[in-house]
Amino acid sequence: MAALERHLTAKEVGKLWSLSEDTIRNLFRGYPGVLRISKPARRGHRGYVSIRIPESVVQKRHAELHARA
Repeated sequence: MAALERHLTAKEVGKLWSLSEDTIRNLFRGYPGVLRISKPARRGHRGYVSIRIPESVVQKRHAELHARA
């Protein structure tokens, strides 16, 4: 079940792939299956969005990128 699947942060995927967190965010921006968790902006504070990437999505994206190389 996908809900019980392990979800990784951009930092964790970056460490696995030896890429920066920003690069990982760009690679997974708008990608199906990636969870976006947002905290809206409040007065005096900026809004924030974090992502969680299911392991199956990480594997699928890696295969796609590897096939393009």
